[in-house]
Parts: sequence; structure tokens; C-alpha cells
Amino acid sequence: MNYWLMKSEPDTFGIDDLFNRPEQTEHWDGVRNYQARNMMRDDMKIGDQVFFYHSNCDEPGIVGIMQVVRESYPDFTAFDPDDKHFDPKSNPDKPTWYMVDVKFVRKLSRNISLRELKLKTELADLALLRRGNRLSIMPVNAEQWAFILSLE
Repeated sequence: MNYWLMKSEPDTFGIDDLFNRPEQTEHWDGVRNYQARNMMRDDMKIGDQVFFYHSNCDEPGIVGIMQVVRESYPDFTAFDPDDKHFDPKSNPDKPTWYMVDVKFVRKLSRNISLRELKLKTELADLALLRRGNRLSIMPVNAEQWAFILSLE
């Protein structure tokens, strides 16, 4: 099993939105970065655990846990000219963009803030904390996963 962190702005799609979806499951669409796309397309597997991270808000941080329940498939929003994630260069016969389906597992008992994560020397190698890293999807190793959960 792999571990991941996926970012979303809570005003756009937050942990409560996932909780309120039918079967508490939703596709993770709109990823338009090749490196993040490659991780979703090539590395995410059913059963992988994912931290849900609220970004671009008053207190960015890890707020919950999701699980990958469907492996990558073409991101259909790229083909819809009325969708905000439309990509006119994407071709349904040879898709550029992919998505996975995730299912709500639970909310954390508290928001583990970015500010707090930065203070932990045990997380010095966490991709989220690397300078200049703005990816919306990133791997988390098993030790980092366990340590972050211990902060709860």
C-alpha cells in the first residue's frame, strides 16, 4: 500500500463535500500538472491511503483521510468545454489527463496545520515541506504517515 497527500481548496471541494457525496466517494478531477498526473495514473492503487489537505485557506493543513477506490481513468472534465478544467488539447482517443476515485475514511480529530508540520524535524523530507513544491498530489512514506497520525 502507498500513502499520499492530496490538496484541495475547501471553498472548491473540502473534506465535508467528500463526506456528503453519495457513498462518500468522488472522482479527483482537474489535476493539470504532469508530475501529479503521472503519480495518479501510474502509481495510485486501490486501497492506497490519502491525507486530505486543505490548501489556500486561513489555516492550511491535513484535515482527513481518504482511500483510493478506483484506479486511474481519463479525466472526462478535460473534454467538456463547459467545465473549468477543460483542455482543448486533450483528446478522448489519447487522453492527457487522468483521475482516480477516492472515498472518505474519516476526519482527523483536528486540523494538523502546515505551520505545525514545518516545526517537526521528523518531517524534514516530507514533499509538502520542500521549498518550491506546489504539487497538488505527493507521496508520503509510511514513517511520515505514522508520525503525522501520532500528532492527532
